[in-house]
Amino acid sequence: MYVSRGAGTRAAAAVLGAALLIAGCSSGDGKDEEKKKDGAGAGITQQPKGTDPFWVNPEGNAAQQVEEYRKAGKKTEAEQIRKIAQQPTAEWILPENPEEQARGYTEAAAKADREALLVLYNIPHRDCGQFSGGGAADGDAYRAFVDGVTKGIGDRPATVILEPDAVLHMVDNCTPEEFHEERYALLNEAVGKLKSLENTKVYLDAGNAGWGKPDDISEPLRRAGIEQADGFSVNVSNFYSTEDSVAYGKELSAKVGDKHFVIDTSRNGNGPYSEGDQNERWCNPPGRALGETPTTKTADPLVDAYLWVKRPGESDGECKGGPKAGQWWADYALSLAKASS
Repeated sequence: MYVSRGAGTRAAAAVLGAALLIAGCSSGDGKDEEKKKDGAGAGITQQPKGTDPFWVNPEGNAAQQVEEYRKAGKKTEAEQIRKIAQQPTAEWILPENPEEQARGYTEAAAKADREALLVLYNIPHRDCGQFSGGGAADGDAYRAFVDGVTKGIGDRPATVILEPDAVLHMVDNCTPEEFHEERYALLNEAVGKLKSLENTKVYLDAGNAGWGKPDDISEPLRRAGIEQADGFSVNVSNFYSTEDSVAYGKELSAKVGDKHFVIDTSRNGNGPYSEGDQNERWCNPPGRALGETPTTKTADPLVDAYLWVKRPGESDGECKGGPKAGQWWADYALSLAKASS
């Protein structure tokens, strides 16, 4: 209902090969002042590690779009999309070969002296069967998926956003109650397995500033394992302002042991959309803009990072003329970039 899968089909097809090739051409000398150019001719650069420790994938959808525009002589469009391509965005692990994906991304990031940002979005009965419906076939399949990701990450640095909307959809009754007990158990197990890794941080998703009250989700978060996690994530794939997201996160933090949190700022530059069907305002809304660029230097000690968890330019679903959830949509990417400062 609120989130769409962030794995674009074009990137997914070659994700492992691209990640491993990138590892060979990314900067590994740790010199922050050098913004080394990577990628297939697109000239994608890595931002200073002190401000932004996360890895930029120079072969992502946005980077490929920059190169396509450049070859077509569309310099203005290429530079607009570069605003997206040069920022680190999360890699959403697909159900197939999760170990290989996690290994490829974390190896590429480590060789560039950076940290991988990963999203696990494969919980059974995901998204209540809506635009991003799917997920693992059952609990055992999900456990195998998490085990694969864990093995793939190993001792390399990674930050994991765990299951956008999985807790929220139990609170708002989108996910039938008969699945709740198993889901709580699976989330607890996933947090525990990921936190057993030496250099992995885990943020359990906690909805957004517009869905309801922190009081309603604090106890479900505890049942889902928030105590063993590093914290929680807010605004994933949504559009609520950073200010509102900080306020929501701080109120929720006070109810779950003062846990820290991260905010998805990828598309919140103009705040939420307020027109049309209220139930689909989150889906490819027009007039939105890129938000604050990813950084760990935030304005509040409880906010560990502003992140681009949703990859700007990838569709929320087949609404407002968009392609399937997670597919790259160049026109929407351009609109986000042009509307940002």
